[in-house]
Amino acid sequence: MHPQSHRGDATPVVRSRAEFEAKSGSRLECLIFNNRLWIVSVCIVLTALLGFAAARSNVSASYERMMPQSSPFIRNYLANLDSLRSLGNSVRVVVENRHGSIYAPKYLSALRDINDRAYLLPGVDRAFVKSLWMPVVRWAEVTETGFQGGPVMPDDYDGSPESIAKLRQNVSRAGIVGSLIGDDQQSSTIFLPLLDHYADSGKPLDAHALHDALDRIRQDHARDGIEIHVIGFAQLVGDLIKGLLQVALYFAAAVALATAVIYGYTRCARSTALVIGCSLAAVVWQLGIVHLLGVDLDPYSILVPFLIFAIGVSHGAQKMNGIMQDIGRGTDRYVAARYTFRRLFLAGLTALLADAVGFAVLMLIDIPVICGLAVAASAGVAVLIFTNLVFLPVMLSYTGVSAAAASRSLRAGTRHPLATLLVPFTRRVPACIAVCIAAALLAGGLVVARHLKIGDLDPGAPELRATSRYNRDNAYITSHYGLSTDQFAVIVKTRAGGVNDYRTLMEMDNLEQVLRDVDGVQTTQSISGVSRRNTAAGFEGDPRWMTISRDPFVSTDAVNNGYVANPELVNGARSVAPVIAYLADHKAKTLEQVVKAVQGFAAQHDTATLQFLPAAGSAGIEAATNIAVEKANRMMLVLVYAAVIALCFVTFRNWRAVVVAVVPLVITSILCEALMVALGIGVKVATLPVTALGVGIGVDYALYLVSIQLALQRQGATLEAAYREALGFTGKVIALIGVTLAASVVTWAWSPIKFQADMGVLLTFMFVWNMVGALVLIPALSHFLLQRAPVGRASCEHAMAE
Repeated sequence: MHPQSHRGDATPVVRSRAEFEAKSGSRLECLIFNNRLWIVSVCIVLTALLGFAAARSNVSASYERMMPQSSPFIRNYLANLDSLRSLGNSVRVVVENRHGSIYAPKYLSALRDINDRAYLLPGVDRAFVKSLWMPVVRWAEVTETGFQGGPVMPDDYDGSPESIAKLRQNVSRAGIVGSLIGDDQQSSTIFLPLLDHYADSGKPLDAHALHDALDRIRQDHARDGIEIHVIGFAQLVGDLIKGLLQVALYFAAAVALATAVIYGYTRCARSTALVIGCSLAAVVWQLGIVHLLGVDLDPYSILVPFLIFAIGVSHGAQKMNGIMQDIGRGTDRYVAARYTFRRLFLAGLTALLADAVGFAVLMLIDIPVICGLAVAASAGVAVLIFTNLVFLPVMLSYTGVSAAAASRSLRAGTRHPLATLLVPFTRRVPACIAVCIAAALLAGGLVVARHLKIGDLDPGAPELRATSRYNRDNAYITSHYGLSTDQFAVIVKTRAGGVNDYRTLMEMDNLEQVLRDVDGVQTTQSISGVSRRNTAAGFEGDPRWMTISRDPFVSTDAVNNGYVANPELVNGARSVAPVIAYLADHKAKTLEQVVKAVQGFAAQHDTATLQFLPAAGSAGIEAATNIAVEKANRMMLVLVYAAVIALCFVTFRNWRAVVVAVVPLVITSILCEALMVALGIGVKVATLPVTALGVGIGVDYALYLVSIQLALQRQGATLEAAYREALGFTGKVIALIGVTLAASVVTWAWSPIKFQADMGVLLTFMFVWNMVGALVLIPALSHFLLQRAPVGRASCEHAMAE
């Protein structure tokens, strides 16, 4: 039986293209389908050209791109960057002797080779490198004749027992055990501050190249009884990029799974190949465009191609399903493609615009890596308008689908099993039950989501697994060294020479006292404390002189002597000096407490000539990032939902329909936040975009389902009949795609990259619950809000014809 009208509209069956009026439909439809050859040719050429550009894409990362550029903390840090070299981007290379102490000649020889090779690496700020083999690491003591000191490594070191004994004595006099030397004296540190750009070329530092160079050094000494532990941003990025090579495997698995599921549903090779091919073409276009815009991929935006593929498959499957059902009714393939274009282009375009706006909102977050992700995702969604809403229907108008697949699709559409399960939700009792359960989930989610934390909740590098080499190295360094690698630095800024003043040194000393009283602060360090010791040393080491002198000559001399041994604690002009707090961890709570203490101190002690500015150091920059993320999180959600609501209203022209479409998305977003609390996942740079991505993809389901339902209700169908037919036309594809996408991203849970695993779990949850919300809550809410056909356009087809 071939009914004379389709479920979603009143389009007649046209068995021959000659019977079809080519000029019918909207101007856009005529422009596209009356120039099919041009459309295909342009898309093929663009795919080839952009594919060439995509092949040249790079994966990189920059320390500065992780910082919120408008944060006052970051502005303070960047404004004083030249005076804070040791508190910026750096790498710590800890060289361990597995079979003895650091005083073994063989170990010291290996350490010298490692130091020399690391010192010469491109991008290292060599003036501030510290290790046992660097002359800047010095010892000092007070004798009867005054100060005496020199490099910790003896100038005449030759590996003899005498020179090693002298080295041991110098280490003790320098007081570097716990900082440059391990507490057990079985390891020592090479501290490598890094430049932001190469001095010769001016290009940004290639963290991946530095990571690989350090790995070669590690491998070269693996057989010498030497264990090398490396931590720092460059090392972390290198490990992330190395782990991201597995993303290609997950992407391939997602493509294979999507292909298998769609083919299993359609049993049509040509239409399956076109859906997958057009979605892959969108990925190629996206990568090519991003490369041409001069934006490199990074460990965060490299996941965007999968999301573009997922969105493309979702929209492509809807187009394929519509054409397949029309052909099953006996309609010519060219006419079927035009009918489907009429019915679904507006809904698809609105959904993609909602996706694009959702991604574009991320650009308001002033963190360059998030902006890069937003640019990449927005470019990908934009190209989907051409590849999946235009190119795919045009290609299907040429190829059509197999007759068996079309017939099977039509039969499945009239007797789909989902109808038995879901259509009852359009009735009073099941609708009440569904709404009550949704309200209970919403209330529970709101209660749990109140405990959502900002920032990292785990020690080490939360981007990687606790068992990763980086986190094992970090655990070793934390347990064997007295000073933490999590440094929060307060920038003390005054006039030139002002650091030498008694008042400045006393205020810095007072700040140290305040910080040491904060939970999570292990100890503090500043030029003020160094000057106390140097003052006592100038008076024969008398402990009664362990103080800050009011005499300008004495305080200046104490600071100058401190600068010789500790140039990282004050700049040459004596106008900038950091007060460094070493933290037990970089958890959000610890950082919040330190920030609160520093800001409270600054509010009481800042003057016109003396300022206490947060923040520098790894923990200081992370604190600034947490503040920016917390501010952006709610703003992003508000803007995303405002955009989705506006686009839904433009599409439906009915506020009740907008409520029906958006409420399931809101509930899923809140439940996702509750899940983050349950799994111990904080809101940070890696997880911030997840909600926007989930909402953007989830709104697709509602737009396709509600648009068909409303069109049928406006033609006179009851709610139950309209939903049943919409379910057979687009709803079953929503279920198919929701399950497919969830199954694809759940494989990320086994990724060695922790933030990718977290994103996989959260996106799986949002894909599934957005699908369930669309299929269950839309009919239930429609029972209360859309029982009668709302006043509006007669159908999506007529809207397109206008």
